[in-house]
Amino acid sequence: MTELSPAQRRAFRAQAHHLNPVVSVASNGLTPAVLKEIDHALQAHELIKIRVYGEDRAQRDSILATVCTELGAASVQHIGKTLVVWREKREEESSSAIPAEKRRKSPAKAKSAKVLSANRGMSSLSSKAPKKPHWFAAAPGKSRSGPQR
Repeated sequence: MTELSPAQRRAFRAQAHHLNPVVSVASNGLTPAVLKEIDHALQAHELIKIRVYGEDRAQRDSILATVCTELGAASVQHIGKTLVVWREKREEESSSAIPAEKRRKSPAKAKSAKVLSANRGMSSLSSKAPKKPHWFAAAPGKSRSGPQR
């Protein structure tokens, strides 16, 4: 369990004020699946709120202690049924790393107009399309500026 200084705790409480709870602990308690979700949320956000449904304050204290010890997190605040927990993001393992360069597949041949329009992308915007003629033709010798009097 990580310990925070009072100044850090105050700063994290201020940041967490506007957050909504991302994980809820209901009547089943702190199951391994809930711990895994808390771990994923901490990896994604670092600072999270956990909502604990239950009337027993001692049970909420034990849930907070378990989360902090199991996941290596720090307790920021326990107010009512809401727990605020912080953990620094961990480096991802190299086995799950994506290769730096992926081969790009050549685009498949389009089979419909819908697929053709979806595959046009930015390259179609850079080329100039020929201007379409107006649906009306100007009479010879007359200007297009407006009606003549």
